[in-house]
This record gives sequence, structure tokens and C-alpha cells, in this order.
Amino acid sequence: MDVLSLSTPVTPSFSSLKPSPWTPKSSFLSFKPISSTLKTSLESHQSGLCYPRFAKTLSHDFSSQIFASQTQEMAMRGAEADAMGLLLKERIVFLGSDINDFVADSIISQLMLLDAKDPKKDIKLFINSSGGSLSATLAIYDVVQLVRADVSTVALGIAASTASIILGGGTKGKRLAMPNARIMMHQPRGGAGGEAIDVEILARELQNNKKNVTRLISDFTGHPFEEVEKDIDRDRYMSPIEAVEYGIIDGVIDRDSIIPLAPLPEKVNSTLADQFRENPSKFMTPDIPDDEIY
Repeated sequence: MDVLSLSTPVTPSFSSLKPSPWTPKSSFLSFKPISSTLKTSLESHQSGLCYPRFAKTLSHDFSSQIFASQTQEMAMRGAEADAMGLLLKERIVFLGSDINDFVADSIISQLMLLDAKDPKKDIKLFINSSGGSLSATLAIYDVVQLVRADVSTVALGIAASTASIILGGGTKGKRLAMPNARIMMHQPRGGAGGEAIDVEILARELQNNKKNVTRLISDFTGHPFEEVEKDIDRDRYMSPIEAVEYGIIDGVIDRDSIIPLAPLPEKVNSTLADQFRENPSKFMTPDIPDDEIY
């Protein structure tokens, strides 16, 4: 330790007033040198920032892989949760809208797919439709006849217009209806406009469609062509029992059972009616014992 002498003159020194570099003394404020590994990673990160296209490509590849895996999982979950997909696994096809080309393509593809998987198992085609395009309907009808598997058609709600053709075109003995379903059939309808020759051409085509529909209904019901042509001249609504009697379907579903109904004969022989014709006075003056008259 230096001793300050009073005899020596004191000269002030301003060197101590100069700013000196600050050096932290506490350990938690000290900074360690950057390691080579961290330095390399920082440089690569900075280079990625300098080249955004390269960084975007890397991030796109990584995100696409994650998105692809998520898409597959979501697709599997969606297939399991989709009601129509589950019904298709059980060999059930549902026609629940107006019939057009798009609906026909969907129904046809499902029928052909199920037939290719197992042609020995039945296909159930549920119908709740008010009809639609005749060409689309006939496409479905032809495929129902084409597939090797039996197609059991089931009407629920309403099977009207061209939808009744698909209903009756199912495998005989397996055409059914719910108890409260309604079936309606009529002749094809259409309109024509323009020049006279065009109207004539469309009129001939409409007559051809009517003959074709009449022939189809006559084939799967067993009724004569002339009778069917007369029956479909106007809208004809039927209950399930009436549809069974006409030959469009074969039975009515009642809860868990199927009630098979045979078509009624054209003429019902009534013994009581014959007796009334033979001796009507017997019914006018019945033989009643006196002790039974009060």
C-alpha cells in the first residue's frame, strides 16, 4: 500500500476520469463464445432468410408431407362416418332424389361395383323418388337387368312416375314396399315447340317412349299391353297392397317381417252372391224361430 507523503506535491491526474471499457463482474451477465455448431446453424438460418425461395421450398415440402398424412387419416374417418358409404358396405343403394343423369351415373356405378365384388349376394335398392328423366331411368333399369346379382327393390315414401319402373324392374319375388309408401305410374310426358316439322318429330318420339314404357310395365306386371296402355293414360296412385295386386311389387314390409301377397284374380267367385241371385226371397224373409223374435 502506497503511503501518501505530505512533502511531495500533489498533482491532479485526470486519467482516472477517462471512460474505461465495462467488464461485467457477475457470472450471470457474462457471455460465452459461440460454439462452431451453433454458428453453423445460425449461418444456415441466415442464408435461408437471404434466399426466401429456398426456405419456402423446404417449408412447402415439410408441410405437404404433414398435410398428406392428415388427409389420408381424414379420408379414412370420413369414409367411416359417411352414412352412404356404410350403407354401400352393406350392399344397400339409396335412390332418394329426382332422377337425372348425375344420379343415374351414381346409382349405376354403385350397382356395378357391388356386382363385381360378389355377384351371388343380393343388392338392396331403396327408392324414394318422384321420378325424373326417362333416359336416365331407363339407364338404371337396364343395369338392374344386366347385373348378375339379384336386385331387391324397396319403395318407401313415394315411387312415382319413372321411379315406379325401377321399382317394378327388380328381381321378381324381391320387389317390396313399406306399409305407408305410395306408388304412382303414368305415361311419359313432354312438350314440343318450334317449327312444325320439329313438333312432329318430337311427337313421334313421345309416342315411341310411351310404347316402350307400356311394354316394360306389361313385361314385369303380366298385364296385356292394351290394358297397361289404358291404365297409365292418367296418373294412377296405388297403395302397397294395390301395387301387389297390379303386379308391380311382390310384398309389403311389416316391421321385421315381409307379408307376401298374391295378386287377386280378376273375378272373385262369391257363393253368397250366387245364392242371392238364385233365391232372393230367402234373404228378404229369413227363417227365424219364434222363440228368437223379441
